[in-house]
Amino acid sequence: MTFEHPSEKGGRGRLGRFEKLAELASNFTSSAGFSVLCVGLVVAFLVVHALHLPVIWQHLVGDAMAAVSLLLLSLLKNSERRAEHAIQQKLDAIAAALLEQQEGKGGQAHEDLRQAIRVEERE
Repeated sequence: MTFEHPSEKGGRGRLGRFEKLAELASNFTSSAGFSVLCVGLVVAFLVVHALHLPVIWQHLVGDAMAAVSLLLLSLLKNSERRAEHAIQQKLDAIAAALLEQQEGKGGQAHEDLRQAIRVEERE
C-alpha cells in the first residue's frame, strides 16, 4: 500500500480501478436517485422512532445512515484531492509559462500549460 496522491496513481491521465469507481460513485451520489435514498433513510429513521419499534430496527437504520455517511466522506475527500492536484498542476504550468515568456523564450512550458488546461478532459 502506498500513500501517493490519488491523482498520481496509475500515471498521468490514466485512472485506476479505485479512481474509476470513485468517479462513478461520485456521479451517483450527486444524482436525484441518491437524494431520494437519503431522504428515505431519514424517513425510516423517524418512522422507527415514532412507532417505538424494537431497538434492533433503530440500530439497523442508524447503522445504514452511518455507513452512507462514511462512504460520502471518503468520496468527498477523493474528489477534493483530485481537484486540488488539478489546480496545482495548472498553477505550476502558468508560473512556468509566465517565467518563460518573461525570459523571452517560448518552449516546453507553453506546451505544458496547454496540457494543464485540459486536465479535466483526460480524467
